[in-house]
Amino acid sequence: MKFASSALLLVACSSFSNAFAPVKSGFGVSHKISASKPMNTLFSTATPEAEAEAETYEFTSDVGRVMDLIINSLYSDKDIFLRELISNAADACDKKRFLSITDEADVETPQIKIRANTEDNTLIIEDSGVGMTKDELKNNLGKIAQSGTRAFLDALGDGTADVNLIGQFGVGFYSAYLVADKVTVVTKSMQDASKAYQWESEADSSYKISSASPDEIDGTSGTKLILKLKDESSAYMEATKIEELLQRYSEFIEFPISVWKENTEYKQVPDEEANEDLPEGEEPKMKTVPETTEGYEAVNNQKPIWLRSPREVTDEEYQDFYKSAFRNTYDIPMKHTHFVLEGQVMCKSILYIPGTLPFDLSRDMFDENARNIRLYVKRVFINDKFEELLPRWLKFVKGVVDSDDLPLNVSREILQKSKVLSIINKRLVRKSLDMIRDVSEMEDGSYTSFWNNFGKYLKVGIIEDDRNRDEIASYLRFFSNNSDEEYTSLAEYIEKMPEGQKAVYYVTGEGKEKAKMSPVIEKLKSRGYDVLFATEPLDEIMFESLRSYKDVDIKDAGKDTSFDDDEDSKKKKEELNREYVDVISYLETTLSGSLEKVTVSDLLTDSPAALVQGAYGMSPSMQRYMKAQAVAAGSEVGDIDNMNKVCMEINPKHPIIQDLQKMVKADKESEATKDFAMLLFDVAGLTSGYEVNDMSSFAKRVMGMMSSESAGAVSEAEVVSEEKPDDDEEQAVEAELVE
Repeated sequence: MKFASSALLLVACSSFSNAFAPVKSGFGVSHKISASKPMNTLFSTATPEAEAEAETYEFTSDVGRVMDLIINSLYSDKDIFLRELISNAADACDKKRFLSITDEADVETPQIKIRANTEDNTLIIEDSGVGMTKDELKNNLGKIAQSGTRAFLDALGDGTADVNLIGQFGVGFYSAYLVADKVTVVTKSMQDASKAYQWESEADSSYKISSASPDEIDGTSGTKLILKLKDESSAYMEATKIEELLQRYSEFIEFPISVWKENTEYKQVPDEEANEDLPEGEEPKMKTVPETTEGYEAVNNQKPIWLRSPREVTDEEYQDFYKSAFRNTYDIPMKHTHFVLEGQVMCKSILYIPGTLPFDLSRDMFDENARNIRLYVKRVFINDKFEELLPRWLKFVKGVVDSDDLPLNVSREILQKSKVLSIINKRLVRKSLDMIRDVSEMEDGSYTSFWNNFGKYLKVGIIEDDRNRDEIASYLRFFSNNSDEEYTSLAEYIEKMPEGQKAVYYVTGEGKEKAKMSPVIEKLKSRGYDVLFATEPLDEIMFESLRSYKDVDIKDAGKDTSFDDDEDSKKKKEELNREYVDVISYLETTLSGSLEKVTVSDLLTDSPAALVQGAYGMSPSMQRYMKAQAVAAGSEVGDIDNMNKVCMEINPKHPIIQDLQKMVKADKESEATKDFAMLLFDVAGLTSGYEVNDMSSFAKRVMGMMSSESAGAVSEAEVVSEEKPDDDEEQAVEAELVE
């Protein structure tokens, strides 16, 4: 017999070379179909008379070519064959269970068995399901893309029946040819007086059906698949390989799955040789001997708890499932949520927030090989690489999603974009945010641990998730100048703001201690303002996206920040600028290639000067990050420095600035004055978080200052020693006076 192809696969897989050939009887003689209706075509120029005479043809295909496409092009991974065949077997078992209930028949629980026969290099997959008649063999296996499961569901009507069938495309069976040269199917239907039949094909354009012995089927009905494996598929003869695939794809199939295994156990038995001369009354000596046993062993003992009501599942069961499903024995999840989505989309899911950062994410926070969401369709594992289910800022959230409505491709490996996917995505994000909120409200310090592990992901969420940005912002945490070792939230910062403060201020730095050294903090501290520490390059990018929180602006204190001063403060500042106009002019001239402008600040207290960026400049840490990126990409880094010239603020009350003023007035052309100004700029840059570009010149200026200071100290020591009399002379004078 020859294979036939249903319309579904013809449209998808036919080659264009024969796409418009006439219909053939079987696949031989062509024939035409009734043409009583005209063919509608775009931009048709045919006359009504010509359209009335038009002939309509059906598409045809080269069955051998279609089989080749299914086997070699439809699936990306050979391992998929076992998932597809087990799914078919599970459907057969579910059909039998359903029909037994409706017929009120008493049957044993259907099961699935797998056994490798090393003698003839075959893999046997057997189920005690509904089985097939001869006609069903022709329709289900002899017609490509004809789904017996789909036909069964259609026969049931609208679908109120208690049946959980997986198949839908009618091509899963042919995945067997990914690993087999020849497939033999022995089956016996559960219908009364049914005979056993054997179906056989080598993946060409034909197949054979013959009678078989009913004794080949265990039980009253069922199907046995015998796969003659290819030479390169010998790995599937190993029970461990089969178990691995079953644990991955079919772990939660409802019916028992057993694998034929050879187990070796070691037992203690009496040592006959050692006990030959054993004195009476002594305990006999023992030896250890191996004992090999063979038999079927169940592999799918785990239950799909997401299908149960959340009220029926205990916390211990949730933890056990997490450890088993994600192979993480030692991690206890911080939070979980179990929910059912109903309405436009049916979806059941369990999500977890891990207790610790997973190892794969500790190396790369967006590791492509990290598997966080496992997608199931009717308990069958489909894939764990679908990035569309959750945004990448929730990469740390683990869980399972089981939905019948997901738009999968024929191989069930690719998730197509659709409205269904968008609905599920929004629901998963909503539930994830609810879990984060619950953790943030815990009073046992759990949120500190959460933030230390997963805070970076929330910052990425601020940047990438416009819809949920405001809510994510409420879960951000920072160290601040007033919080010591405790984190503070944006809400807490705003609540503690003094009267008159109109913005949230942050300062950047590589770590809390370096950020604390920034001179710009003095400006805010003098007004009683707190300042947040942004210690990562990601923080600055995040704050660029989060410009405000609860209608309060967020500003970088390291930029040219202006305050709403009163008239007296403005007047005082103008006077200081006039008083130090010579210093300002000298610094702007001497440092013209390094800074944009110099201004006097009356807010600096302990530092002589501070460097700040303009309104659109980049912080020091961001500049370093951009330079590193440019070097890695092989680009020039000089442009970054040219685009980010700093502004310098000087403290007129500081002795160093006052000394510089004197030096400028005395001799502004001297090298000593220039070195003094350059050293002031370098030190201000270091304390503000910048790098010194010319470390050699900086070192020379520091050593020059040290040399001059040490020379002055030696000179003073010499003067003191000349004026002070020698101790021996003083003693001699005193002796003469006594005489």
